[in-house]
Amino acid sequence: MNALSAASHYLTLSELAARLKARSTSPVDVTRTLLERISRLDPSLKAYAHVMADDAMAQAEAAQAEIEDDGYRGPLHGVPLAVKDLCWTQGHPTAAGMSVHRNFLPPENATVVRRLKEAGAIILGKLQLTEGAYSDHHPSIEPPKNPWNPDYWPGISSSGAGTATAAGLCYGAIASDTGGSIRWPCAANGLTGLKPTWGRVSRHGVFELAATLDHVGPIARSAMDCALLLAAIAGPDPKDPTALLDPVPEYASLAGQGAQRLRIAVDPGWNDTDVDPLVKEVLSETVEVFRSLGATIVEVSCPDTTQAIADWTPNCAVEAAVAHEATYPLRKSEYGPVLASVMENGRALSGTDYQKILLRRLELRGRIAALFGTIDLLLTPAHPFAPLSLETIQTLGTQPDLIFKLQRYTCPFNLTGNPTITLPGGFTDAGLPIAFQLVAAHLDEPALLRAGVAFQNATSWHCRHPLA
Repeated sequence: MNALSAASHYLTLSELAARLKARSTSPVDVTRTLLERISRLDPSLKAYAHVMADDAMAQAEAAQAEIEDDGYRGPLHGVPLAVKDLCWTQGHPTAAGMSVHRNFLPPENATVVRRLKEAGAIILGKLQLTEGAYSDHHPSIEPPKNPWNPDYWPGISSSGAGTATAAGLCYGAIASDTGGSIRWPCAANGLTGLKPTWGRVSRHGVFELAATLDHVGPIARSAMDCALLLAAIAGPDPKDPTALLDPVPEYASLAGQGAQRLRIAVDPGWNDTDVDPLVKEVLSETVEVFRSLGATIVEVSCPDTTQAIADWTPNCAVEAAVAHEATYPLRKSEYGPVLASVMENGRALSGTDYQKILLRRLELRGRIAALFGTIDLLLTPAHPFAPLSLETIQTLGTQPDLIFKLQRYTCPFNLTGNPTITLPGGFTDAGLPIAFQLVAAHLDEPALLRAGVAFQNATSWHCRHPLA
């Protein structure tokens, strides 16, 4: 087997899988290369909470032996990946970005980790995140850096997953999204991220932030990579009764069917009002690409989500308070100020107020479902502004309007459970990525992937990388 070429760390997962299957490179070579790159770059990037180097090399050696013995398992076999550090990994710490869990050694692997291993993937380590997967890192943790520009926001809460995948420190990652935590890091780092339908991927062994809002899904370099990862981790799970029982489609084959005749909707009012001109330009160019690919572009009027965005915070807070009841307030002093405030707010909300939120949420879900009775996909910004500097992000706590804008296109689809895909669609003059979002009906991930693959076959935004 040949050694990897120079920039091989930026191959897509799909490209690497083809080389591994053809035996033109080996799992051992590629894993060693990435571990060396992590050792060299991550001390400054801070993407990893825990590197599993010895385990990764052992997995690589086993994968190489199986492939050489004609035991190739499929497109993830021998591919080095990483997982957000709220996914249980047996024998390795899983802290969920929290001081209170820094010594927790899970008794088993999360279902998503187990399924990756069964597919032959190599787990390089655990990726850093905000405390408890909420909005701020614990004060004891140095946050991951955006590899495009360290003065800019890397996204939350899957900050390490975005940084590592963009910087060539893994070929893809498993992350979670409760209000935007797959989409924001992808937007900030020029990546592709899929938030599946709620329940499409098991949450067993994944630390909760808010159970009915949490979605587990992939962050990768292309839509096809997301298809391969979703195929491996999706499906029913007896250990998670909320996991959907629907069969898992052949995502990769469906993803290649093109965008012809897809009905892609835009809401001019929602997409244009108080949206940065650069973001609007990206959306306009994206519409023209899809039109050229044979999609039908239609205008719609989306349900008003203003109340839903306001409801997301208390809804999340109540569910987070339940998720943390074993450690909060018992170990309150070990919590950072932001997450502690969430706990207090969740514990203080009345049952009647919470029920009103749930009823409004059901109404929104019904209105969004009706919208998808006439369309296949909805095109929106990932967020309404160009990339955010760290200086701006640090003012979030005193700018409720800025928080509202950040959540504007993300939180509603956690409340409804709809699947989304985030794709890079342009860059600023300063070389920072700008993304857009597509939303689909429940369980219509194939439509998202068809559109994503077709768009990326026609454009090259996803092929840009921040570092050598």
